[in-house]
Amino acid sequence: MLKRTLLSGAMGVAMAAALLVGCNKPADPVTQAAKKDVAAGVAAPSLAEVKAIAEEGFVYGLPIVMNYAVMYEYVIDKNSGQWKAPFNQIHNEARVFTYQDTAIVTPNSDTPYSLLWMDLRAEPLVLSVPAVDKNRYYSVMLNDGNTFNYGYIGSRATGNDAGDYLVVGPNWKGETPAGIKKVFRSTTDFSLAAYRTQLIDAKDMPNVEKVQAGYKVQPLSAYLKQPAPPAAPAIDFPKIDKEMVKTNFFDYLDFALQFAPAGPEEEAIRAKLASIGIGPGKKFNFKDLSLEHKAAILLAMKEGDSKVEKYLEAGQKDINGWKVGSLFGDRAFYNGDWLKRAAAAKGGIYGNDAVEAMYPLTKTLANGEVLDGSKHKYTLTFAKDQFPPVNAFWSVTMYDGKTQFLIKNPIDRYLINSPMLPAMKKNADGSLTLYVQKDSPGKDKESNWLPAPDGPIYLVMRLYWPKTEPPSILPPGAGTWNPPEVKRVGT
Repeated sequence: MLKRTLLSGAMGVAMAAALLVGCNKPADPVTQAAKKDVAAGVAAPSLAEVKAIAEEGFVYGLPIVMNYAVMYEYVIDKNSGQWKAPFNQIHNEARVFTYQDTAIVTPNSDTPYSLLWMDLRAEPLVLSVPAVDKNRYYSVMLNDGNTFNYGYIGSRATGNDAGDYLVVGPNWKGETPAGIKKVFRSTTDFSLAAYRTQLIDAKDMPNVEKVQAGYKVQPLSAYLKQPAPPAAPAIDFPKIDKEMVKTNFFDYLDFALQFAPAGPEEEAIRAKLASIGIGPGKKFNFKDLSLEHKAAILLAMKEGDSKVEKYLEAGQKDINGWKVGSLFGDRAFYNGDWLKRAAAAKGGIYGNDAVEAMYPLTKTLANGEVLDGSKHKYTLTFAKDQFPPVNAFWSVTMYDGKTQFLIKNPIDRYLINSPMLPAMKKNADGSLTLYVQKDSPGKDKESNWLPAPDGPIYLVMRLYWPKTEPPSILPPGAGTWNPPEVKRVGT
């Protein structure tokens, strides 16, 4: 998992301080970039400026590198243990995610996924969806290498009727073919389509599989019954893992940026990165850096990561101990706010826009005390008729507070969601209490048990297709419905 191990103690102050000796290497990418600046009559960045640029570049690049790491595990490295399918082929998961799924942090265990990683370099792709029962929620989130959600197909966005949709790359120029309902443009050459298909209950899986079988993808040339264009050139994708990314972060960013043409709001940060040798047409390599530049960049990454963590803590509104806000969206949504984008990726990469789903999350009680399943038992009670207001469904999912992965537990239950309500026990006043604890609360309460880890707890609420009329969790952080506080049992 990358999220929590991107920056370990290996990049602490002690290590960086130990590197603050030595002299420049002739091949140092930063030094070479500085020489070009001087030759062009531009002042080369000082060591302090290199550190500042690297810190800003880390925040800018974190989602891009995290996305590359997932893509590498899912479609490039067949031995990763997480491999799904080659580019431009849909991989259907006829199951929900469990504790064994570790490529993506805070994975959704509500909706079986279908995943399509798209290589849009040679030509666009046509995504076709079947007619889906009106009572079943589904969505296809289009998320590119910048982690921008650049479009949706599905119950909320386009309805449950069948249709053909065109996904094009950043450089495509062409007319919209007949029969295509809508065109979506990725800002990068590689992109992800994440299909979420609602599972009503365990017996419903065959019906989900029928829907998944109706998801189709084909190149535009095949859709038009025309000859295919020349194939895109082969790429030597660099291996990435949690150890390599600790020092080679900017090597991976350098690689990924060649497939991501800069938008207007990126020109400034791209120019800064270019001044230290990072960007398309360059070849940044951490091992070639001088000791001074290595130290500066390692410290910059550590401090940049700290900024992202602080934003996650303070960048959303605190409501009854839950962090409530909106961190996911398209290019216009972020509008150059790279810190918000980095926080979104680190909090749970590939999250939905607020209109598609809201994600109240907490690691603490309302008073700030850290939730810990090894020390305490907790309850979460929804008052009568005050369940999360949604057009689709809602859930509360349990994660390990350290890793943000689902946890192994004796009843294989990772969440409690609204389709489970008929099998749960309500209180005499019509309210519903969830028992959030490590051990069973007893057979009589087990229907309402959400198993917790033997340690820090991370709870994420999901409201799919939240209602817009009151009561509503929208607008984010200022809605008329608020999540109830988690309460500790006993003293």
